[in-house]
Amino acid sequence: MERFRYNKAFDIYNSYDGKDLGAACTPQGTDFKLWAPFADRVELCLYGEGGAQALQSLDMDKGLRGVWHRRLEGDYHGFYYDYRIWTKGESVQTADPYAVGCGINGYPSMVVDLKRTDPEGFETDRAPALPAENIIYELHIKDFSHDPDSGVPQAYRGKYKAFTVETGGLDGNGSHPTGMAYLKELGVTHVHLLPFFDYGWLDEEGGGEQFSWGYDPVNYNVPEGSYATDVCDGTVRIRECKEMIQALHRAGIRVIMDVVYNHTHDADSWLERTAPGYYCRRLEDGSLSNGSACGSDMAIGRKMVDNYIMDSVMYWAREYHLDGFRFDLMGLMTVELMNRIRRELDREFGRGEKLLYGEPWSAADSPMEKDTRAALKKNIQYLDEGVAMFCDNTRDVIKGHVFYEEEPGFVNGGKDLEEKVLEAVTAWRGEAGQDGFRSRSCSQIINYVSSHDNLTLWDKLVMSLHGREADFTESYEDVLSANKLAALIYFTCQGNLFFQAGEEFGRTKLGEENSYRSDPELNMLRWRQTLEYGELVDYYRGLIRLRKRLPGLCDKSADAAARLLEKQIPGPGVVAFCMDNRPLERQKAQEGSTSEYHTRGDKLFVAYNASSHDAQIELPAGAWEVLADGQCTDYEGEEQTPRRGKISVPAGSGVILGYLRED
Repeated sequence: MERFRYNKAFDIYNSYDGKDLGAACTPQGTDFKLWAPFADRVELCLYGEGGAQALQSLDMDKGLRGVWHRRLEGDYHGFYYDYRIWTKGESVQTADPYAVGCGINGYPSMVVDLKRTDPEGFETDRAPALPAENIIYELHIKDFSHDPDSGVPQAYRGKYKAFTVETGGLDGNGSHPTGMAYLKELGVTHVHLLPFFDYGWLDEEGGGEQFSWGYDPVNYNVPEGSYATDVCDGTVRIRECKEMIQALHRAGIRVIMDVVYNHTHDADSWLERTAPGYYCRRLEDGSLSNGSACGSDMAIGRKMVDNYIMDSVMYWAREYHLDGFRFDLMGLMTVELMNRIRRELDREFGRGEKLLYGEPWSAADSPMEKDTRAALKKNIQYLDEGVAMFCDNTRDVIKGHVFYEEEPGFVNGGKDLEEKVLEAVTAWRGEAGQDGFRSRSCSQIINYVSSHDNLTLWDKLVMSLHGREADFTESYEDVLSANKLAALIYFTCQGNLFFQAGEEFGRTKLGEENSYRSDPELNMLRWRQTLEYGELVDYYRGLIRLRKRLPGLCDKSADAAARLLEKQIPGPGVVAFCMDNRPLERQKAQEGSTSEYHTRGDKLFVAYNASSHDAQIELPAGAWEVLADGQCTDYEGEEQTPRRGKISVPAGSGVILGYLRED
C-alpha cells in the first residue's frame, strides 16, 4: 500500500473536533465512533465474555471527516469489541485507540459504562486543597508494596489496592509506619506515579516477579491490568485504579500521572492501524523518527494527534480525578500543545489546579511540524508559566553530572560551583547561568536530585566518594552527610520540589542506573531501611514541614528572585545568602484558614558548607534563630540563644536561620 504523505491540507479537510470518539455506553445503548479517514469499509466486531467468543460483525456507517459510526440499542456494558478496517482491498484488525476498557494484555477493547466502575463515594471525591508548596514524591505502584515488610496483605502487594491499606508498620504498633501511614507522616503534598495506563512488555497474567517502569503505552485511556487484583474482568482495573486515587485524596495527597505521549509501544499501534502513516513522525526518507529511542515517535503537531493527546489528558482529569500530569520526553512535544493543555485544564478546573511538568529534552533529534516549537529547555520562555520542567541544571550542580557516575557536584567535592549554586537558589531567574538557561518564573522549575532514571542519589554519592567497587549497602558517614546537604540545598531553592521515593532513607539499586526491567526485588522500597536510616527520614520530614512554612522560598511569582537580599561566597565550597521571607498579600489573607504558612521571621539566612573544614560565616545584622542545620531540621519550640555576628557551619553541612529582631 502506498505510504501516506502528510500535508496540512489533509488536516483542514479531514480532522474531526468532536469529543465523542470511542464507545459511549449507557444502559440504553452504545454509540461507537472511529476516525479512520483512509478506510473504504469498517466492521464493528463484537465478542462475548473475556473477548474470546465472536458474536457478530456489523458494518459501520461513514460520516463526515473520516468518522465511522454505529449505534447498538440495549445494554452492552462488559462486551468486548474491535474493528476490521478495509482499505484498497486489504484489511487490518485493530482495537479502539479511544477505548476506556480492554481485555487481558490490552486486547480487545471493552465497552464500559463508566458510572458502574465508580467505587463508593467516588462522585464526591475531591482533591485536597492546594498546598502552600508542591512537594512531589515519585513512586512506582509495584515498588510501593512489593516488599513483605510493607504492611500490605500479600493479595494487594504491587497492586492499586495497596494504597487502600491505611495501617502498616515494621513493629506492629505504628511507631515505624510503612505504606500509606508512612506517606501521611512524611508530609509530601503530591504522589507522582510512574505510568499506569495499559502498557506492553509484560504479561498481565504472569507472576508477580515481572517488572516494568511502564514507558511503553498500548492503550492510553485504560489503566494497566497487572496492578489489578483480577486481570480477567476489564472493569476491575478501572475500579481499583479509582480506589487508589480516592485513598490518596483521603490521606491529603494529590495524585500526578506520568504520561507517555511522545511514542507508542511500537510502530504498529492501534492509532497507526486506524490511520496508517498519520500518527507516526517520519524522516525525509520515510523511515521512522527515533527521538524517543523507541522508534515510534508520535507526530505531535498534526491536528488529530494533538486532539488525541488533549482528549486523553482531559479524560483522565475528569474521570479519574487526577491532579496533574508529568510528560515523559516533553522535548518531543510542542510548545503549542503544552500551552493548549494548560489552557484547557485551567478553563475547566481553575488556574493552577492541575500541575503540569515534564522532561525538557528528547533522546535524539526529531523532525517537528512546520510552525511549531519543541518543548525543550531552550524554549522555556515560550511556555506558559504553568508548564514546569525538570531542572537538570540544579540536579547536576548539586551532585554531579548524571551520566558520569564518579563526577562530583557541589556536595561531593566539585570545584568552582558556588555561583551556579546561587543561580539555582533563585530558580535560574538571575543572569543567564549554565547553558544560557533562564526561566520566566519559579513556577516553571522542578528542583530535584534523583528520579527513577539514572543512579539513585545514594548510589551516585557512593560512586563519586568511594568508587565503583564500593559497597552500596554500607552506611558511609560522608555519604549520609552529603545526602543531607543535597536535600537541604534543593529544599531551599525557589521552585517546585520533587524527589524519588526512598531518597529519604538511602535507597540503593546497587549501582544499577537503568532498572526499567530489572527484578522487582532490586526496585522495591525496602521498608526496613526507614528504620535503619531513621535519622535521614527525620531530616527530610523536617525539611518538608519547614519548607511549607517559608513563604520566601514558596513564592512562585515572576519577581520572586528579587527576594534575594544578599549573597556571599566566603570561600571555596561555601555559599550563603539572605532572603526576604515576608508572606505575599494573598498568603496573609489565607492565614488562619487553609494556608500552611507560618512565617519564621521576615528574613531567612541560609548557608551551605561543602568544604572539608568548618566555615565561619558573617550573619546580617540582628538576632537570628536556628531553624535547621546539618543534624536537625525541626527546632520549632526549642529554646535557643539568639545568634549574632558570626556562625560556625561544620564541614559538609548547612544551616537555615530565621530573623528574630534588630539588636
